[in-house]
Amino acid sequence: MEYMVGPAAHSQGNILCCHCGVPIPPNPANMCVGCLRARVDITEGIPKQLTLSFCKQCERYLQPPGTWIQCALESRELLALCLKKIKASLNKVRLIDAGFIWTEPHSKRLKLKVTVQKEVINGAPQMCEDCHRIEAKDFWKAVVQVRQKTLHKKTFFYLEQLILKHKLHQNTLRIKEIHDGLDFYYSSKQQAQKMVDFLQCTVPSRSKSSQRLTSHDVHSNVYNYKSTFSVEIVPICKDNVVCLSPKLAQSLGNMSQICVCIRVTSTVHLIDPSTLQIAEIDGNTYWRYPFNSLFHPKQLEEFIVMDINRVQERKKGAGAGARSNKHTLAEAWVQKTSELDTDHQYFCSTHLGHILNPGDLVLGSVLFLDFKDFYLYDRAKRQHRRNWKLKELERDKEGMDTDDERQYQDFLEDLEEDETIRKNVNIYRNADIPVESDTDDDGAPRISLAEMLEDLHISQDATGGEGANMMTE
Repeated sequence: MEYMVGPAAHSQGNILCCHCGVPIPPNPANMCVGCLRARVDITEGIPKQLTLSFCKQCERYLQPPGTWIQCALESRELLALCLKKIKASLNKVRLIDAGFIWTEPHSKRLKLKVTVQKEVINGAPQMCEDCHRIEAKDFWKAVVQVRQKTLHKKTFFYLEQLILKHKLHQNTLRIKEIHDGLDFYYSSKQQAQKMVDFLQCTVPSRSKSSQRLTSHDVHSNVYNYKSTFSVEIVPICKDNVVCLSPKLAQSLGNMSQICVCIRVTSTVHLIDPSTLQIAEIDGNTYWRYPFNSLFHPKQLEEFIVMDINRVQERKKGAGAGARSNKHTLAEAWVQKTSELDTDHQYFCSTHLGHILNPGDLVLGSVLFLDFKDFYLYDRAKRQHRRNWKLKELERDKEGMDTDDERQYQDFLEDLEEDETIRKNVNIYRNADIPVESDTDDDGAPRISLAEMLEDLHISQDATGGEGANMMTE
């Protein structure tokens, strides 16, 4: 019997499945995904049911050989304990994902959903067409270009942690880091639009989009486009000294035009250091009345606080806005560290009266003398004893230079000092750094153990062997 292979079977370089005859893209097995799944069971050897010892009295689980540990229901610790039970059977497969399936709290069963992958028949992995395209890394239909025209990357470090917490990076084909931003590549326009919507809700920004025709089938009238979304974040970072326009300052409750940015979340948070008046500016307001930072971070000079006095808050003027209850107004005499051999001192007001003491070092400028940053503690010691860490996006980058590393350390210190920002970030316990006793506390801001999450390494704790080499966080 002869089979005639028509032009349709060979369109786009397809071949016929050796079992069912369906046209498919060429692969090492010469079989379609359906036939491959019907003939090969990659879960063979993985037990479907196991026994986990549980003490009813103290509600702890047995971790062989003889350790009883406390694990909350559906916690990371309990998941790791369950995966260790099937560790040996996972050596020949690639563990992709693992998670709990909800059961009644009083149930005596724990149900897990485990996703695995294995190469079968001449090295052909079982993957659908969409996953094949993702693995190719070069196939994309939409890109989101995120930019911020500023010299400091604090906002990007914060944005990175928000993306990781909400798992917005999982559908990306590729993440590329460039000088002033990040590029996110997607396989569909809808996924890119979801990222744009997320960015506009989490950081003050504006966006625009465009698309380019890549191919057109005149017979079926099908058009293929590549879409580009451009997102620009406001060029303001924490600790920037800014100058507002008169109209904007008046609309914020007759606020002073010279302000300090104390935080950037979904809005820009400003404070007037001479009155403690605060205001929030969203993205739409900023683009109507734009303003920039007055000083370059490298233009600031180091001063030492010679004397400081807390003062009572000044009486509110007509139409004045709200005032901060987390800061203290103070008046200080400061002197440049480069002019300690002279009697030249400067008098100024500050909103950091609750922190500063005589002898502390601050950064500022003579043109507008306010405390933009302060180093009350030994930075090297503070960094060495930091017993927590953050996760990072997997992206293409050339490496972190000295300035980027300094800015990243600034961001970590901001997290230690600002509880409001810390609530939006997943902070993980660093088991490599021992917990210091209270007697070692020198007064520097620290993150409590209650705010830290346990970092679950599936590749090391659960799989081992060949499976561990294939896993990535």
